[in-house]
Amino acid sequence: MKIAIASDHAGFNYKSAIIQWLNAAGHQVKDFGTDSTTPVDYPDFIRPAAEAVARGEFERGIVLGGSGNGEAMVANKVHGIRCALCWNEDSARLSRQHNDANVLSLGERMMTEDMALRIVEIWLTTAFEGGRHSARIAKIENPS
Repeated sequence: MKIAIASDHAGFNYKSAIIQWLNAAGHQVKDFGTDSTTPVDYPDFIRPAAEAVARGEFERGIVLGGSGNGEAMVANKVHGIRCALCWNEDSARLSRQHNDANVLSLGERMMTEDMALRIVEIWLTTAFEGGRHSARIAKIENPS
């Protein structure tokens, strides 16, 4: 799978671990930055990654910060993005099954690295259920 990934300084350490895990699992990954724990403004890195997913250059995106909240907000400003802020296995699974999330947001300060990697694995391997959820997803893009 082709995956775009980005973080601010507060998500940099987990981003590095996730990239390593993704590469080992055979995914193609593009890192949109940042490249250190030096403080930066997260929209500068998150928006380009989300836009690349929205354009179809990547199948999915992963964004990280301290809490993941701001990153999710930025990603969700991009038309065509459904970014889910996930904090445990159930939130990751449901974001895919029911919401067909195409971007995952994680907060490095909110969970262990092991949990973050587990969330990524579940999120990448869970399929969208479709059915009754498809109409709801359509309303996100085209409200009546």
